[in-house]
Amino acid sequence: MIECVPNFSEGRNLEHVRLLEQAIASVSGLVVLHRTSDSDHHRSVITFVGKRGAVLEGAIRAAARAAELIDLNFHRGVHPRLGALDVLPFVPLAGSSLSECVALAHQAGERIWSELRIPVYFYEAAALRPERTRLEEVRRGQFEGIREAALHDPARRPDIGGPALHQTAGAVIVGARKILIAFNINLRTSQLEIAQAIAKAIRTSSGGLPAVKALGLPLLSRNLVQVSMNLTDFERTLPHVVFAEVSRLARGHGIEVEESELIGLIPRDAIEMAAAYSLKLSGFDSQWVIENKLDQLAIQGPRPY
Repeated sequence: MIECVPNFSEGRNLEHVRLLEQAIASVSGLVVLHRTSDSDHHRSVITFVGKRGAVLEGAIRAAARAAELIDLNFHRGVHPRLGALDVLPFVPLAGSSLSECVALAHQAGERIWSELRIPVYFYEAAALRPERTRLEEVRRGQFEGIREAALHDPARRPDIGGPALHQTAGAVIVGARKILIAFNINLRTSQLEIAQAIAKAIRTSSGGLPAVKALGLPLLSRNLVQVSMNLTDFERTLPHVVFAEVSRLARGHGIEVEESELIGLIPRDAIEMAAAYSLKLSGFDSQWVIENKLDQLAIQGPRPY
């Protein structure tokens, strides 16, 4: 099984988001697991899984539908973006490997250019250049800046296609990576500088917590600000550790956390470890969870839903 988690530059027109999901679900052998949209970010994330061939086809159909529905020239949201289908990561699950996902990412990139004429950049494990490993480096300057830079600076040109970006769909950033947790914490204030200061304090690149990427963003519709994060290796830094640190830093500014939110899905291990921490369970082991024990014994136990 391989997971694919496309990020689309559309979070306000939910009919368009439904059509994007429909394009993915039209592929036999795929299962759509989750969908989330945010109007301030103007962004949606759809999570689906399947075997290699089906996942590849679902990704191509998603890219094609996004190009039909989304025009970046009229797109404004607080989240950085480069493409209508902005980011297309492939993630190994049971029975697959990261190297297989790298090969799949490269195959998807070739098809996106050859069939849709949308240029492609590769990132994370699929990166063809070391300076493009980090997503934020690839996307620096966003659609408006990169479409100009790519024409004149060879260092900013796409890995496949171009050098000009697609006039309305931009470019797709395709990658292969481990499971990450997209985790946001909303603060009870409208002061953006506080969220930005906290984001800087906790992100790895500024000397903060390991395997954490963070931005401070405004949520104008809610009159709040947000510390928006990707936890790129949850085994090194778990969500409850990040939550505790953001809460501590927020209190130092005299404010409280309003709420936290997940974008997409979260591994069961992360929830179990957070629960054990919150309950101060001594010597917690994952086999204390009945469903895990039943899974280990290959017995289908009763589900609480």
